[in-house]
Amino acid sequence: MIKKDTKIYIAGHRGMVGSAVWRALEKKGYTSLIGKSSEDLDLKNQIAVVKFLETEKPEAIIDAAARVGGILANNNFPYQFLMENMQIQNNLIDSALKAGIDKFIFLGSSCIYPKLAAQPLKEEYLLTDALEPTNEWYAIAKITGVKACQAIRKQFNKDYVSLMPTNLYGYFDNFDLQTSHVLPAMIRKFHEAKLNNNEPVKLWGSGTPMREFLFVDDMAEAVVYALENNLPEYIYNVGSGKDITIRELAETIQRVTGHEGNIVWDSEKPDGTPRKLMDVSKMAAVGWKYSTELKEGIEKTYQWFLKNIENIKQVKM
Repeated sequence: MIKKDTKIYIAGHRGMVGSAVWRALEKKGYTSLIGKSSEDLDLKNQIAVVKFLETEKPEAIIDAAARVGGILANNNFPYQFLMENMQIQNNLIDSALKAGIDKFIFLGSSCIYPKLAAQPLKEEYLLTDALEPTNEWYAIAKITGVKACQAIRKQFNKDYVSLMPTNLYGYFDNFDLQTSHVLPAMIRKFHEAKLNNNEPVKLWGSGTPMREFLFVDDMAEAVVYALENNLPEYIYNVGSGKDITIRELAETIQRVTGHEGNIVWDSEKPDGTPRKLMDVSKMAAVGWKYSTELKEGIEKTYQWFLKNIENIKQVKM
């Protein structure tokens, strides 16, 4: 039973998702939240993780820690995306089990599903076909985390549940153009082009792929919901259940930022998966639904970007 003074460790509490979860829990009155920076605790170090859990004795763990990035980063660093993510999650999951922790929430990604799976993506499509090659390394790591939690649930009857978010965006997002995802990269590109006399904005691909997006504060609410309730399944998709084309996304961000120039599509560059829409009916069935519509979320994110732009520009991945 989770109480307001339950000790909850949030791995990755400084990242976009982890910090949103921290804010959501604080807002609800949780008083015993634990967070450690990567300088203080290297989650890739098994001995350090075991020692940390023995010392802090959390009663629940939320795993929002991961090495993340867009198509470019995944393509350039396949080994790190595979190995580092497996090290982080394996150390946390295995150490949590051995420490007797009954509640564990593992955060994955919609890229775990096959590239050409039927739409919308249902949880049961996992491992039914080939993955998208540009991010299969990250996807395989996350799949092993999902399966580890499922195995613990089956063998030890513990409440280890995996939440698979769709594309997330929001406060504390990564706006570095070399390593960021599509939505924050567009915000930065359109903003900077506006400042440069509304110069044209060049974007990757054809603009035709369909994508679903979820504001990160909504994702945090889903995590809190999973924390406070015993969900009957081992895996749940978390999203809005609605998607738009990358072209429509670009036009929406262009309007929000006030950029008045042209958009140029570089069709020589890869599109990635043609469509990724989540079937979110399982989360709806247990009582959770998103609340922030896309345009509102983009407006909030852009306002945060403007307020923090000096810090953002210093980010080097």
